[in-house]
Amino acid sequence: MPELDPLLLSRIQFAFTISFHIIFPSFTIGLAAWLMVLEGLWIKTGKQIYADISRHWIKIFAVSFGMGVVSGVVMSYEFGTNWSELSRLGGNVIGPLLAYEVLTAFFLEAGFLGIMLFGRDRVPKWVHFFATCMVALGTTISAFWIISANSWMQTPQGYRVADDGVLHVTDWAKVIFNPSFPYRLTHMVSAAYLTTAFVVSGIGAWYILRDRSLPHGRIMLGMGLSLIVWLAPLQLIIGDLHGLNAREYQPAKIAAVEAHWETRRDAPLVLFAWPDTKTESNLYEIAIPNLGSLILTHEWDGEVRGLKSFPPDERPDPVIPFFSFRIMVGIGFIMIGLGVTGAVLWLRGRLYTTRWFLRAMVMASPLGFIAVLAGWFVAEVGRQPWVVYGVLRTADAVSPVPGGSVLASIALFVVVYGIVFGAGVYYMGKLVAHGPDETPPEPGADTSHRPMAAAGRP
Repeated sequence: MPELDPLLLSRIQFAFTISFHIIFPSFTIGLAAWLMVLEGLWIKTGKQIYADISRHWIKIFAVSFGMGVVSGVVMSYEFGTNWSELSRLGGNVIGPLLAYEVLTAFFLEAGFLGIMLFGRDRVPKWVHFFATCMVALGTTISAFWIISANSWMQTPQGYRVADDGVLHVTDWAKVIFNPSFPYRLTHMVSAAYLTTAFVVSGIGAWYILRDRSLPHGRIMLGMGLSLIVWLAPLQLIIGDLHGLNAREYQPAKIAAVEAHWETRRDAPLVLFAWPDTKTESNLYEIAIPNLGSLILTHEWDGEVRGLKSFPPDERPDPVIPFFSFRIMVGIGFIMIGLGVTGAVLWLRGRLYTTRWFLRAMVMASPLGFIAVLAGWFVAEVGRQPWVVYGVLRTADAVSPVPGGSVLASIALFVVVYGIVFGAGVYYMGKLVAHGPDETPPEPGADTSHRPMAAAGRP
């Protein structure tokens, strides 16, 4: 029986757990912000429909938030069980950043989450709105610290290496606000908002197609598209700026993402290929001349470094980053196209009656999650073989545990995650199928939006 590689298995295990985990924060960050907007509209307009939608989606938020917390705790333990050397050597930097996330974000969310979930009929409207704002702020602060820690591992600054190899902080400002942090935080938060917008829009379109909860569905679809139409193109610009930053600080990652083997000034844009590490070339390549240099350097003849300019033991395997990046970008263009199409249909007064577009929005609901996962694969696989880029190799960060133990824990995680998270997703699906609660209006509330039985029908 071949010997099991604990390094490979530990990477697979962490990739499995973080792939599950990132799904939920990428949804709850945007959902909390949307709930805040709904609560604000309810207070401002007095229309009960905003409270109905908020009440419905708060239930979904609660389940998603809980699963995000559970999966995040598991990853914290993995730093000790699978990556003890990373904790020992880099814990002086990473540990405090993760602790700040708990002290500032998690405590803030925990302090107001109960009011947000159960206090609607027990506290004044403004108190419930304030609690919702604090939960939304907490999710964003959480993203701030987590992205800061991960960005430092991508572009480390503000540290020194002691004689025993342990990393010590010399400047916390440089650690927190490292070179890639502003781009990665903006890119991730925007991705979270887009993910939520597509889920909300898709479910709203689903309600309209099924001819039920029509006023609620129209508001969901309209509010989601109002964000998609401008944020999707902006995300493309943010991604371009992020790419320029990565080219400066992580050129090997960019070479892998674009499958460039040779350093050249007329680098093509490789649309499709199969990067072959054995021959150090691309098989079945389809490319557009010079466009790669233009995109990566904003110059027609800008120089782009190839993978061959890096030592073989400092190159990431380009296959996963190459295809993941194209999936992410392809989804980005689909999002832009749907946003523009939705805007045109809205201007023509046909947004809620064009059934093929409504079906397209339903089918596009999960695209945000797929794009987020693809982006994380690009970021994490693209920085290999480093866990702290240029400082600490992944092979030197793993725990000295036998491969069989890691394999057993992977099998256990697959079973437990399948049961627990499968049940959670199933329950959220039941909540969506049930539709927004048709609660009676509060005394004095504006009920002009409430249609008769057949009102609002396309």
